[in-house]
Amino acid sequence: MLRDDDPSGAVFLRTNWQVQGYLQEQADVVEKNGSAASLNGFEIVLQQLRKLAPELHRVHFLSYLNSLSHDDYIAALENLHCYFDYSAGTEGLDFIPPAGSTSFGRYEVALLCLGMMHFHFGHPKLALEVLTEAVRVSQQQSNDTCLAYTLAAISNLLFENGISSTARLLGSSYSLFTSIGISLSVQQQLFVLLRGSLKRAESLKLKRLVASNHLAMAKFDLTHVQRPLLSFGPKTSMKLSTCPVNVCKELRLSFHLISDFCSESSAMTIDGAFSTAWIRNLPKPTGSLILCPENGSGSSSSNVSQFCAQPASIPGSVMQVLGSSYLLRATAWELYGSTPLARINALVHATCFADASSSSDTALAYVKLIQHLAVFKGYKEAFSALKIAEEKFLSVSKSQILVLKLQLLHDHALHRGHLKLAQKLCDELGVLASPTTGVDMNLKTEASLRHARTLLAANQFREAAAVAHSLFCMCYKYNLQVENASVLLLLAEIHKKSGNAVLGLPYALASLSFCQSFNLDLLKASATLTLAELWLSLGSSHATRALNLIHGAFPMILGHGGLELRSRAYIVEAKCYLSDTNFNIFDNYEIVIDSLSQASDELQLLEFHELEAEAFYLMAMVYNKLGQLEKREEAAASFQKHILALQNNKNEDEPLVSVL
Repeated sequence: MLRDDDPSGAVFLRTNWQVQGYLQEQADVVEKNGSAASLNGFEIVLQQLRKLAPELHRVHFLSYLNSLSHDDYIAALENLHCYFDYSAGTEGLDFIPPAGSTSFGRYEVALLCLGMMHFHFGHPKLALEVLTEAVRVSQQQSNDTCLAYTLAAISNLLFENGISSTARLLGSSYSLFTSIGISLSVQQQLFVLLRGSLKRAESLKLKRLVASNHLAMAKFDLTHVQRPLLSFGPKTSMKLSTCPVNVCKELRLSFHLISDFCSESSAMTIDGAFSTAWIRNLPKPTGSLILCPENGSGSSSSNVSQFCAQPASIPGSVMQVLGSSYLLRATAWELYGSTPLARINALVHATCFADASSSSDTALAYVKLIQHLAVFKGYKEAFSALKIAEEKFLSVSKSQILVLKLQLLHDHALHRGHLKLAQKLCDELGVLASPTTGVDMNLKTEASLRHARTLLAANQFREAAAVAHSLFCMCYKYNLQVENASVLLLLAEIHKKSGNAVLGLPYALASLSFCQSFNLDLLKASATLTLAELWLSLGSSHATRALNLIHGAFPMILGHGGLELRSRAYIVEAKCYLSDTNFNIFDNYEIVIDSLSQASDELQLLEFHELEAEAFYLMAMVYNKLGQLEKREEAAASFQKHILALQNNKNEDEPLVSVL
């Protein structure tokens, strides 16, 4: 029993069950809100608990979680060591003791937690060494549950960091391959680990881990082309591409968790199920100052019956897994090119799972929705929504909202022609990609792509190509094949704009090949559009071929493309018509004018001066051929306005502080 002093002077005693429930409730708060909670304020409460009840070793683990959420490496390491020194990992963790185990403590669990801590702080190689040792100890101790979680942790580590050197990683469980001299790539090791972790979780009936592994398999199938593990034997023809059906299957299997989560075995139920519900439903006594069975037995029994009769709700961890599946669905549909489905899944997460999910997951859902607004509605609405998101997520770890803000500002600066500001924003993104907690490969790739685009907008073609080539090599090294499709397309655009259309064709075709392999339908439509522009650059004799390519990509572009992609398609279509010697401008000028008018209207929302100037220039040419001088002068005036705005913005040096 713990003494609790009320501000009114009353004294209450708290049972061990209630304190355990409070600790579990606070752990959920730390997991959900992360660094939003006060580090020192909560630590003071935990210090008081340690003094009053030193036998509650779980308090040390909660201090570790609190330090971890605030990126305090020294305090997190110290609290983690204290927890396992005092409790030997036998209290408060969701593990079942292995059958027949005679050793005291859980060294393998300590290694698992230490490895995850190193992973959180951006030490992937050190984390991999610790987790590999955890695999060995788990196998020695026959702790299949810890082994399943450790394999899942290693899989996540390999997926996020793409470590190229992973010798002796798979251990004795997969010695079949190493014993016959087969060297597995990181991708193949990751696939073997994912399958092994999934099978172990299914055999141990760890439902939440099963659901998480299905999500990991879906993420793997989304971005990796599966190849056979063995390189000998009969050669069978196989299509080297991802399989969206497998992704949908794994996502659907993860949803089985909501129907059978209660069958998962958990050591936490020993201390009392629904401990947080007990706290919510147990009112403080009004007559007696001491909570005990002898005083007020009638009310106590009614409270207990009320607690026991309460219907079981879905645990927060289950809701988090389900919410993560909707985020992964949104990501999958973004890659596959279905904009409405991507938006719907992000909206479902933000609407239905915001209360149960962590702040970072909820922020990611908001990021996806704001990006959709910027692409389809323009920057005005996107920045309005961003302001709301900034107020809602004031302190999200590794702020995704800040990254989104820099991305939107960079796009806006490029469209308006603020090249100096765009370069400063690129530098800020590069700083965020390499914090003290480790390098974020995805963000580093994003920053390099934007740096190359900025150089391209400044007509520094050689420098832009050098950055893009370096980025391609980095993506190849870390097996970022989906990103390579965008890099190849960027190289094609660099050669197109520099006047070397022949050199750009192989890059555009290679990008198309990547898009087909990974089912990147919307990016494929964009690559097809670039390929059409390259053919058109080779002369008017290729206008018909370019027009056929554009019309083949039109259903995807008009159905799922954003403002910029649609406008580009309209302008290139008009250029194809004007370049075709068989096209009669006097009989079919409405087709060209309608396309250019549609493009100028949509580009106005983006303030894309360069493309708008091109659209009005083509309009002026058409009206000049038709002899409509008044409309020609009007289009020419609009062309001049955008050209002057572009030139003025290039010479401006807007301070970054005022923009941020």
